[in-house]
Amino acid sequence: MKVNKSILFFGFLLLSIDSIYGQTSPKEVITGDWYLKDLKESGKFGISLDKAYQFLKGKKSKTVIVADIDSGIDTLHEDLKEVLWHNPKEIPGNGIDDDKNGYVDDIYGWNFLGGHDGKNVTKDSDEKGRVYYNYKSKFEDKKINVDELSKEERSEYDMWQRAKNEVFGEEVSELELLFLKRAYVNFCKNDSTLKALWGKEIYTSKELNEYSPAIESAKKAKSYVLGLMNQNDAITTTNKEFADGFKEYLDQEEAKANAKTNPPKSYRNEIVKDNYSDFNDRYYGNNNVFVDNSNALHGTHVSGIIGALRNNKKGIDGIADNVKIMMIRAVPDGDEHDKDIALAIRYAVDNGAQIINMSFGKSYSPEKKWVDEAAMYARSKGVLIVLAAGNDSKNIDTTFNFPNSVIQSTGKKEPNWITVGAISNPSSSQKKEEKNYQSLTAYFSNYGKQQVDLFAPGMNIYSTAPGSTYQSLQGTSFSAPIVAGIAALILEYFPALSAEQIKYAIENSVVKPSYKVNNPGNDKPVELSELCKTGGVVNAYEAIKLASTLKGERKNLKPLKAF
Repeated sequence: MKVNKSILFFGFLLLSIDSIYGQTSPKEVITGDWYLKDLKESGKFGISLDKAYQFLKGKKSKTVIVADIDSGIDTLHEDLKEVLWHNPKEIPGNGIDDDKNGYVDDIYGWNFLGGHDGKNVTKDSDEKGRVYYNYKSKFEDKKINVDELSKEERSEYDMWQRAKNEVFGEEVSELELLFLKRAYVNFCKNDSTLKALWGKEIYTSKELNEYSPAIESAKKAKSYVLGLMNQNDAITTTNKEFADGFKEYLDQEEAKANAKTNPPKSYRNEIVKDNYSDFNDRYYGNNNVFVDNSNALHGTHVSGIIGALRNNKKGIDGIADNVKIMMIRAVPDGDEHDKDIALAIRYAVDNGAQIINMSFGKSYSPEKKWVDEAAMYARSKGVLIVLAAGNDSKNIDTTFNFPNSVIQSTGKKEPNWITVGAISNPSSSQKKEEKNYQSLTAYFSNYGKQQVDLFAPGMNIYSTAPGSTYQSLQGTSFSAPIVAGIAALILEYFPALSAEQIKYAIENSVVKPSYKVNNPGNDKPVELSELCKTGGVVNAYEAIKLASTLKGERKNLKPLKAF
């Protein structure tokens, strides 16, 4: 899972966008779930979910299975445990593959990042390092005539060259890294002083600014911590989030320096122990889709957006009211492996998922063929795929971003695929004609007139977190499940619709702003139609209305040739 950061001031504080850390949320977000609201009624560019349910009132629904390919999930969460998918053909805990699908005791889904001995991958390396060292012996110090290379070899060579340039690209110097390490140590030391003397474990810079210590040591600690956080524009970030982001950045920079002379650690191979190069060696992993709170935060948050139990007076209401969430763990803290993703898609399809949410991404895909074949397999079975566009503020029409809907062998886009960018939540006090309302698009969101289909809320999204808790996170990771949840809602009430029809209903019902928005890549005002194919923001009410007018075309499609 790519964790994207904004590097500010000295270039070391990283504000987590699509990360495992939540952001402190304004009270109105926590109590109001702005992203579910209607624009006319609330002033927030939400999805009009209440109006959608009013339209559906009195209609019966059919259960829809949504697969979340992610980092894991808290299977005991108060708002999720009743909506989790349970494999109906598997007897829990008997150590037998009752349904004979090759995966023993896959009750909630499957963990492709696990070993048969119960160990699990949590952290992994960047794909660029893996690509560089995997192909180094083939291309390094060799006289390469690109005209003599096959199409496949040319693709490998170009990818390797790109990875090499990045591995040996710019990074902080040894002196700068030493300075940053000292700054991190001093931050932690002064943070500990504040927590001991102030008696407050978690605080924001705003709260710290209002703190008036009487003790000199506390004053000095406040000055250091507050100065560092404010210099990095971490106004609503907590001290813990700041420290965690700082430490993560230091680890990343050290890894970059190390990558110049050493191949990345084989985190996955040491635990999973499959033959990675053999796609038919697919019965690896274990049934632990939780692992721990830290790893499960991202997947738990995404799953809650899609289908947290509604109207139970706990936490939040998910978007879809009759879903079962299938968790497939394939996304570590680091870049996911193509084989795991391809097998996760196939597992979801073969076990009845009708919609697949994928909130992850990376810049290299050496085994894209496997993922492409899995996507085509999903399409052959009428399964809709929803993907997060990513958080690099880049145009993914012209830059590398994987997975994507374009099949490498044909250059054609899969018709059962929706890629989603993120919008923020402009204040209700702003008016359309005001220039500062151009902040509609989230500053971190990727975009692309051809590759991104539409936008959805992605800033301060309040949802479930491990331990039956709740928090706000931000990123396109949380925009995608909003669209996946709307797709599930449509399919619940209009089960005869095909994946392509659901996509049609969602994309042809978007709400288009009548004003220009900011381009996340350069902050210049543009029409939203320049940033995505539809030029609009997803809306549940409008999508449901349009879906109700369509004649169902869902068929029992014959699958493509499997393994």
